[in-house]
Amino acid sequence: MLKLIERLGPIDESAASDTLTLPFELRIRGRLKAESDAGQALGLFLDRGPVLRSGEGLKAESGEVIRVCAAIEPVVTARIAPGLPLARLAYHLGNRHVQLALGEDEKGGWVRFPPDHVLEELAERLGAELEHHNATFDPEPGAYSQTGGHGHSHGHSHSHAPSHVHSHAHGHHDHHHDHEH
Repeated sequence: MLKLIERLGPIDESAASDTLTLPFELRIRGRLKAESDAGQALGLFLDRGPVLRSGEGLKAESGEVIRVCAAIEPVVTARIAPGLPLARLAYHLGNRHVQLALGEDEKGGWVRFPPDHVLEELAERLGAELEHHNATFDPEPGAYSQTGGHGHSHGHSHSHAPSHVHSHAHGHHDHHHDHEH
């Protein structure tokens, strides 16, 4: 088994000896046994937290480089008028603490997420038209991510008055809020 131990950030296709195509739910894991697209047994032994991005290189103990690819998977693409309606849609979906991909094409701007009836209902209530289809899902890395398209874990705290701690898991990282009351 080839042991992948280091993240290289985005790499050119020619820099890799093989590829590893994974759906988003597996690209959020730092520990994983998988098979490369060429059939090679792989083990991921990476730091936990950052999402594996499509196009990111992973270096093996042996020095071999494998390139990560986002798999085609079921997604929902929500489309709405540009400007404030699109911003409002992205805000309300993002406020649900879910991973979102944002983009635009010849039809205009869109917000993409994995199928979820609650999010779909919210998007429709905000006026979005939904398209259920298969595509890659490579969500936004977030405002706290490092340059190069891959993120890192972070925490922040807010002081108020007597002390208690809230911890919220958000899929790709843990987010802690320390509150003093």
